[in-house]
Amino acid sequence: MSTTNRDERRRDFLTSRAYAAEQAERIESPRGRLLVASCRSGSPLASRVVERYEELLSEGDDDGGVCRLDEIDFEFSDGETCVRLETDVNGHDVFLFQALYDPVSPRSVNDNYLAFLIAVRAFREWGANHVTGVLPYLAYARQDKPTKFKREPTTAELMADLSVEAGLDRLVVWDPHTAGIHGFYGSVPIDGLSPLAMFVDAFRRFEGRDDVIAVAPDAGATKLIMHFSRALDLSSAIASKYRPRPEKAEVAEIMGDFEGKRVAIVLDDMINTGGTMEATVEKLVAEKGIEEVYIGVSHNLCTDRALERVSSLHTTYQLRQLLVTDSVPQTDRFCSLRFVTMRSVADPLARAVNRIHYNRSVDGMFARAVLARED
Repeated sequence: MSTTNRDERRRDFLTSRAYAAEQAERIESPRGRLLVASCRSGSPLASRVVERYEELLSEGDDDGGVCRLDEIDFEFSDGETCVRLETDVNGHDVFLFQALYDPVSPRSVNDNYLAFLIAVRAFREWGANHVTGVLPYLAYARQDKPTKFKREPTTAELMADLSVEAGLDRLVVWDPHTAGIHGFYGSVPIDGLSPLAMFVDAFRRFEGRDDVIAVAPDAGATKLIMHFSRALDLSSAIASKYRPRPEKAEVAEIMGDFEGKRVAIVLDDMINTGGTMEATVEKLVAEKGIEEVYIGVSHNLCTDRALERVSSLHTTYQLRQLLVTDSVPQTDRFCSLRFVTMRSVADPLARAVNRIHYNRSVDGMFARAVLARED
């Protein structure tokens, strides 16, 4: 047997001494070697996160890279979804990216969710130490309770059950619709990343101005507006909203002191059809005397109806800027609007991946960022 073959055979069987030497040469997280993977719809954002992660490594004088598995799902001719892993994942700490809602592809929310679940199971069956799902926009989160007087299931809990059964052991979400999702996943940790620091940075130019007011378009955005207005030393207001029918919003009143206010900053977790924003902005301009409106949302679903509404708000109701993120892949039609600004969530996601990979607190990182701004 040649020396080369003998060395290869030795590498196939580890002794405790050989393993200790290997670990001394390559210091890894106790969770295993970092691996960023993505299904097809999650691939663009995963690429941006890996790029940002490697930039942060370089800034810290670390020339290492990130192991990557891209577009691991595909469909057979009969429409069945399959996931295939092209490399060994034994002992890896996997972060699996997926865009559950993807308006730039023909794949539906259900197609993407199924691909995600199958991918989680694939990593589990082939020996990954951990599988953390990175789902910036968590589809079905709005179905966290039945509509009053309607016979509906708690579908958000069902999707959580399926994810846990598939083998998911952690979940990272950008600005989840409700904190109630924590209870649906049992003992699986949920990291709901706050957009507060991003909004504070984006609208820093309005800090301390007496003519500016921050507005919550419904009760769900109240806490965000409270912290945002405190961080930027602004007044705040809240709109009272009700829905006469699904996806139709009416604003009964906007409660707050609007004396001397001419600029409004409206923040919310998402724009779907744009009905809530339309009703809020129209009331701010028509009844409260607001002359300029700025909107910030964590998730823009890029629907045709929303495009029509925000375009109308821009031309008729003083909408100067709409700030969106890439938590959902953004369509060219939305990005081409000159008043739309997109901010990537790649940096906070890269930092969250890093904190989890090295067993550090994610909440602590975002809490410090917020407290530093409030101080």
